[in-house]
Amino acid sequence: MTVIYATFSRMKIAIAQIDPYLGNIEKNLKRHLDLVEEAISKKADLIVFPELSLTGYTLRDGVPDMALKPGGDTAFNKLIASSKGISIAFGFAEEKDPGLFFNSSAFLSGGKTLHIHRKVYLPNYGIFEELKFFGQGRNFHTFSSPFGKTGMLICYDFLHYGASYLLFAGGSEFIIVLSAAPGRGVSSGEGWASSYMWELMGETISRFSQSFVIYANRVGSEDGKSFAGGSFIYSPAGQLLAKASYSEEEFLVREVDIQEIREMRRKWPYKRDEKPEIICEALKRIVAGNED
Repeated sequence: MTVIYATFSRMKIAIAQIDPYLGNIEKNLKRHLDLVEEAISKKADLIVFPELSLTGYTLRDGVPDMALKPGGDTAFNKLIASSKGISIAFGFAEEKDPGLFFNSSAFLSGGKTLHIHRKVYLPNYGIFEELKFFGQGRNFHTFSSPFGKTGMLICYDFLHYGASYLLFAGGSEFIIVLSAAPGRGVSSGEGWASSYMWELMGETISRFSQSFVIYANRVGSEDGKSFAGGSFIYSPAGQLLAKASYSEEEFLVREVDIQEIREMRRKWPYKRDEKPEIICEALKRIVAGNED
């Protein structure tokens, strides 16, 4: 069956800034389904959950027990079914092949899985140890969603600006970031010192890619990590449209004007004037020059 997408001029985005139950897919699934229903009742077109929202973050050796196979597990299939009336982005531990696990995000819509992104940049320093338990993703793709070309990133991916560039070069109009970012450093104002870093990336990437940037972080604590919340939406003009609490669970809903993408790209023709082929050739030379 061919899916025909409607042409939107405005849409509502919901962000579910939650504190997932560590290692309890059943409880987390119920929360997801309940919040999807709430988003539908508020006429939202998209709901975004944080990184590893179905499992919690600090899984460690529990990854094999918590990992899902897209389309092959009951929890995943229930979310697919619930996406018939709304688009859903959520995080989960994925078993792509037997014994091969990824920190992944899925985009569901119209009762189908439209895209799965596997986290490319896995932090493995300080309090982070993702490389011990997950394989690395190998690409950044854009895909067609009901409201425009869309790309997905997971947490540390977003702090490597080359990842956002690849989505920009691929035509993304919406960049969705699922995160489980702990708070780090003391701020003189509200929130954590590290919160400014994420917000600065949101403002910068949205302005120069002329895309909506939707960042869904989690809250709560696990294994001594306190997660920083502060989920946000930035417009294609680099303007902050909405921001959630830095410490509490919150259900954030914001209506946005999709036509702003067209207006900003007409006014500032970065996309028109981009030369990805030049970047590609330069990167080839850089990589070749760095060979041992």
